[in-house]
Amino acid sequence: MNKSSQTKLAADFDFQSSTEQALAYDQQHIWHPYSSMGKGNEINVWPVASAQGVYLTLANGTKLIDGMSSWWCTVHGYSHPRLVKAICEQAQTMSHVMFGGLTHEPAINLVQKLVQLTPSGLDKVFLSDSGSVAVEVATKMAIQYQQARNKAGKNKLLALKQGYHGDTLGAMSLCDPTTGMHHLFTGLLAEQYFVPAPKVCFGQDWLAQDGDRIDIQPLRACLEKHHQQLAALILEPIVQGAGGMRFYHPEYLRQARELCDEFDVLLIADEIATGFGRSGKLFACEHANISPDILCVGKALTGGQMTLAATLTTEHIANTISEGEAGCFMHGPTFMANPLACAVANESLALLIENDWQAQVRRLEQGLLQGLGPAKALAGVADVRVLGAIGVIEMQQAVDMKVIQQACIEEGIWIRPFGKLVYTMPAYVMTDNQLAKLTAGMVKVLKSGLF
Repeated sequence: MNKSSQTKLAADFDFQSSTEQALAYDQQHIWHPYSSMGKGNEINVWPVASAQGVYLTLANGTKLIDGMSSWWCTVHGYSHPRLVKAICEQAQTMSHVMFGGLTHEPAINLVQKLVQLTPSGLDKVFLSDSGSVAVEVATKMAIQYQQARNKAGKNKLLALKQGYHGDTLGAMSLCDPTTGMHHLFTGLLAEQYFVPAPKVCFGQDWLAQDGDRIDIQPLRACLEKHHQQLAALILEPIVQGAGGMRFYHPEYLRQARELCDEFDVLLIADEIATGFGRSGKLFACEHANISPDILCVGKALTGGQMTLAATLTTEHIANTISEGEAGCFMHGPTFMANPLACAVANESLALLIENDWQAQVRRLEQGLLQGLGPAKALAGVADVRVLGAIGVIEMQQAVDMKVIQQACIEEGIWIRPFGKLVYTMPAYVMTDNQLAKLTAGMVKVLKSGLF
C-alpha cells in the first residue's frame, strides 16, 4: 500500500508506558548523527524525558549532569524561564514570515546586538539557520566578492589541517581532507588548499617554540604561491574544535591576519563553536586583537533553544558584492531570520551580558583545571588542557564510546567523547559542586580503565 493513501496516523509513543517499544522503533527507523543503520552496528541511545538547568532526566528517572551543553550551545542551561518566555511570547505574535521583501522587530534587534558585540568593522549581517549554512554563506560571499572585483580566478579557499567547518558539501571541502570525517567524499568535494595546523600551543612561548618558522612559514609559502587562486583563508580562531580540540597560539592568528592583507586574501573566522565566551573571550579573535573580514557564529547564539546562525562581513565587502554583475548576494534560506529564533537569541544575548559571562567562564576554567588535573597522572592519558569553559583529556589511544558513555551514566554524568578525546564544554550556569561531580566522574571512569 502506498504510504500516501494512509489516512490515519499511528498512536504516539509514550516513554512512561512504552519506552522499550519507542526505542525499538527508534533503532529501526531513526538515523542518528554519525551512526550506522546496519544490523549489529547499532549505537546506544538513551531516551531523555526532560531537561532542566544542567540536568538531563532519562525516561527511567536517572538524572545526568550534561557536560556537553548539547554540542556546546546551551550556555544558560536547559529550559531557562526567560528564554522559554521569549519563544512563547513571540509565537503568539508571529512564528515565521519570509524574509524576502519583509522584515521584523526581532531580527532588527538581534542584528543591532551582533553588530555591537562582534569585532570591529563587521556591520553587515546575514542570518541563516545552522552553522554549516553560515560557513556556506561565508564561502559564497568570499567568492562572489572576488568575482565582483573582476578576479574570478580567485575561487579557491585555504584552510587549516585538523580543522572542522560543518557537514554540508561546501563546508565539508574545508575540513581536514585526510583525518576529517568527510574523506569518503573526496572526489565530489571542491578541491581546496590546506596548510599544516599550528603547532605552537596556547600559553607556550612563541619565540622559544620557533613559531615564525614552524607555524607561519608554511602559511606564508602557500599564500605566496597560490594567492592568485585564493579567495579566502578560513580558520577556527584559537580553538580547533571537532578536528581535535586543539588550542593554538594567538600570534598565529595575528600574523595570519597580516598575511591575508599582504596577499589580498580575505580572512574568514569560524566562531560557531567559540563565539559568545567559550574560550574566555567573547569572541576568540579577541585573543589576538584582530577582526576578520567575515565572521560565522551559531550554536550558543540562541542559548541552544533553537537553530540559528549568522555570517557577518564588512561594508566594503557587502558593497562590492552588491555592485557586481549579479547585483545582489545569491543566497536566501526559507527560514532565514526566523522570528522565534531571533527573539530567543535576543534574550540569550541579554542574559549573557547580565550574568557576567566573564566571571562565569573564569570560574569554570578554574574548576576544570582543578577537576581534570588529576587525570594527568593516569595511565593512557597523553594530555590534559583547559581554555575558558573547555576541558579536554586526550588519551593515547581512541576510546570506546559505547563503553565510556555507559560508565559515565553510571556516575551520573553525560559526555560524548570522540576519537582520543574525552572532553567537556559545560553550561556557564553550572555550579562549582556540579562541575566537581562532572570532572570527578570523568577522571574516575578513565582511572577504571574501562575505556
